[in-house]
Amino acid sequence: MGRNMIRGLARAVILAAAVTALPNPASSQVMANCAARSEVIEFFMRQYQEKPAGIGLINPHAVMEIYAADSGTWTLIVTDVTGRSCVILAGKSWEALPPQPIPKA
Repeated sequence: MGRNMIRGLARAVILAAAVTALPNPASSQVMANCAARSEVIEFFMRQYQEKPAGIGLINPHAVMEIYAADSGTWTLIVTDVTGRSCVILAGKSWEALPPQPIPKA
């Protein structure tokens, strides 16, 4: 029983050291996905040939945009009022749908 306790304690110390020794905290990792909107859009065009596919207002301080390519890749970004855009999601197999009629209630 004593050995198991010592092993458990050693594992806890190693885990704590590994977590605190990470060079980039989570907040800085989030910032790596953000840049000026013009830079983000230029990157999508150059790297993935993605073009605007949709846009929507989230609130008075943020706009959501979806960029998609004919190859099927897509990226969702959010841009704030300062012009900073952050990549929120990205994926494959994008399909644009034609406008659908509104069903009657």
